Amino acid sequence: MEITTSKWGRRQLLQSIGLSGLATLTGCSKLVGERTTDPVSMLTAGSVQYTFEEELAPALSVPVEIEAHGSATVARLVASGQRDPDIVTVADDSLFEELLTPSWYVTFTSNAIVLAYNTETAIGRRLSSVGVDRWYEPLLDGDPTLGRTDPDQDPLGYRTLFALELAARYHESPELTDRVLESTRIVPETGLLGQFEIGAIDAAFTYRNMATERGYEFVELPDAIDLSNPAATKSWYSTVTYELPSGETIAGAPIGYATTIRRNAPSVRAVFSEQITGSYLDRSGFIVRDEHPIATGAVPSDISEAL
Repeated sequence: MEITTSKWGRRQLLQSIGLSGLATLTGCSKLVGERTTDPVSMLTAGSVQYTFEEELAPALSVPVEIEAHGSATVARLVASGQRDPDIVTVADDSLFEELLTPSWYVTFTSNAIVLAYNTETAIGRRLSSVGVDRWYEPLLDGDPTLGRTDPDQDPLGYRTLFALELAARYHESPELTDRVLESTRIVPETGLLGQFEIGAIDAAFTYRNMATERGYEFVELPDAIDLSNPAATKSWYSTVTYELPSGETIAGAPIGYATTIRRNAPSVRAVFSEQITGSYLDRSGFIVRDEHPIATGAVPSDISEAL
């Protein structure tokens, strides 16, 4: 099936799928006022679980049930029929092309890979004193315990590998990737930064929003490494790849969070509307560009004709 891509303005996108006039629909829950009784189910990437629970859900009049996993796991659960959520959200829009094939989806925000650290450790104190171009030196000279996530389960895992491969080239240090990986331990995405609290790790490769939300210090990486720069896609990011257990090959690309509706109902559209346009994204440390949200594919006629 051929999928077409277009970039729409925020107002145009919402009008096209019947969200801007949502409150006038018969039987529709308003975005303010009493909550409805039937919750909207959201199956989502682990890196946005905290954001959705602490920032998005309180802003809604519609109750939500949020289940979070690594995005590759999210895609597999839906593809295999083990889950049937109202809304599915992944931290890598390419998973909607590789593992899932919805007829349309919306890329609504971006992110960056950062190196978060525990300020109470020796490595953390050294990281706090280095700049963006020397971030890796304490990792090579010291004896850190670093956290990262499983590349077979979530995009943060394979994006960490992408960042390290790109860093080895960018800093002209061929041994960088292998030496850093020797100091890492794999931790589930939903519990990664919690490892700081129990003293299990000194630092972790994570998303900027995850460190921002929890108040952890972090080192910004060069944009040639952190997967935040759209201009670097073809000439640089795409030169690194990872093969998932399912056989799909993921290429490096700017980070893009994508979401789609699986059940057309007024309450679902109410949640979706706030999810893709809410100011909570900026507050939480995500990157929202002028072109967001971006619609990919053909928006179903039954949604566009909802009004």
